[in-house]
Amino acid sequence: MDKDFSTFETRVGFTFEKKDLLRQAFTHRSYINENRSGSVHNERLEFLGDAVLELAVTNFLFSKFPDKAEGELTAFRAALVNTISISQAATDLGMNEFLLLSKGEAKDTGRARQYILANTFEAFIGALYLDQGYAAAEKFIAKQLFHKTDEVVAKRLWQDAKSRFQEIAQEKEGKTPSYELVAQAGPDHDKKFITGAYIGETLIAKGEGKS
Repeated sequence: MDKDFSTFETRVGFTFEKKDLLRQAFTHRSYINENRSGSVHNERLEFLGDAVLELAVTNFLFSKFPDKAEGELTAFRAALVNTISISQAATDLGMNEFLLLSKGEAKDTGRARQYILANTFEAFIGALYLDQGYAAAEKFIAKQLFHKTDEVVAKRLWQDAKSRFQEIAQEKEGKTPSYELVAQAGPDHDKKFITGAYIGETLIAKGEGKS
């Protein structure tokens, strides 16, 4: 059954003149492979929307924080437009129920779906920009993302975990953390490494990965 995109238009407050652009924004490549219906997938719109999103967020942060240096503004922007942030915004808008996916992709609700939602969010911005111009796209982005900025700054969500750990360790303990390989296992082609994070001689935490 085809999707009723007018419901989504009502939800976001924008009515498209070119309905095919709206449908394209929600069309994943896998759907095209399974349904030879003349549809076009959303990857080009995603490419455009990504640029519009970055410009809108950059302009907002530049104005909001006139005293912040370029490095901090870049970190703030990265936290606002990363996959987790924009896929959550897409989820909050209920974009998931309008996705056009192959039967296989439709079954996957894990990390892969998160990426699909993030890409669809950007594709929708690209479609909105083409249909109604930059002002409309900026208005949509502002409503969905700008309110997250204060939390990003207050909770230092822009800072990677390793840098934050180092900052806290130096502040609380007066020491710089160190990292040591604790163990490794598995064959050469599929190694698993376990690394410990230490403050002085005290093991604080362990993490494992492929490198």
